[in-house]
Amino acid sequence: MDNLSKIILISGPTASGKSNFAVKIAKKIKGEIINADSMQVYKKLKILTAKPNLKDKKGIKHHLYGLIDLNKKFSTGDWLKKVIKKIKEIKKRKKIPILVGGTGLYFQSLINGLVEIPEIPIKFRNKIRAIHKKEGQKKFYKKLLQIDPKVKFKFDPNDSQRSIRAFEIKSFTNVSMYDWLDKTTPVFKENEFLKLYINVERQELIKRINERVLLMVKKGAIREVQKFISLKIKKDQTVNKVIGIDELTQYLKNKINLEQAIELISIKTRQYAKRQATWARTRMTSWDKISLNKIDAFVKKLDKSSLKLDQLT
Repeated sequence: MDNLSKIILISGPTASGKSNFAVKIAKKIKGEIINADSMQVYKKLKILTAKPNLKDKKGIKHHLYGLIDLNKKFSTGDWLKKVIKKIKEIKKRKKIPILVGGTGLYFQSLINGLVEIPEIPIKFRNKIRAIHKKEGQKKFYKKLLQIDPKVKFKFDPNDSQRSIRAFEIKSFTNVSMYDWLDKTTPVFKENEFLKLYINVERQELIKRINERVLLMVKKGAIREVQKFISLKIKKDQTVNKVIGIDELTQYLKNKINLEQAIELISIKTRQYAKRQATWARTRMTSWDKISLNKIDAFVKKLDKSSLKLDQLT
């Protein structure tokens, strides 16, 4: 097994060119690519989830794409089990695993381990959300510090998502979120990863998103949604979150025109990219940030010997 080489992680906002970057690296260092995108794990919906096609793959082995039925639930824990097994298989073949995707939680679970917090009932979670809505973030955060002082200085006091999560964990389990985190042991050590994040200027990203949405429609996204509707997937399934399904369904029902649908998909994709950027800013501080115009230079400089654990720690 190739235990002496790094595992490469590539992330970045949607439409930043992650898949293309991963292929360039894989070709250079004889790597294999593993999916780290929570929507690309599903079968079908190839266009809307921007799954790499045969042409995009350029002869490089790709793993964990399109393997889950649309009517099945697939958790971060499910992905983590599969990805650990796949990394070990690739290393056994003396190849370098390259994980690529935009799902921050997937990467967090791989790097830090998955926290095994008991499942919190949805009614209880909704109750906490109602308190947050009533109080507002500032007052809510003060209440959080009263019940769980350990969260102080751990994250931005304006981060409502993490505040709500910390509050519900402490309220339900009577154990701080950070005590749960301390009990977690990852499979791989921190220095076993080379973590790369693609930085894209806001205006350039908007341009890329708009172009991608138009291309998706041109490639057959409407037909894809028609087929999806015919499958009658339950509304509570995660796959319904794929951007474009709701908007193109509205178009197919003549509730909006195609131009409006395209605009709504672009807006929702930009909002998603903004959330990804916020996650990166607050939770990917140790990742190496690479600008779009520096990608080719980075790949050119990279070689297998530079990925040895004793050289890039």
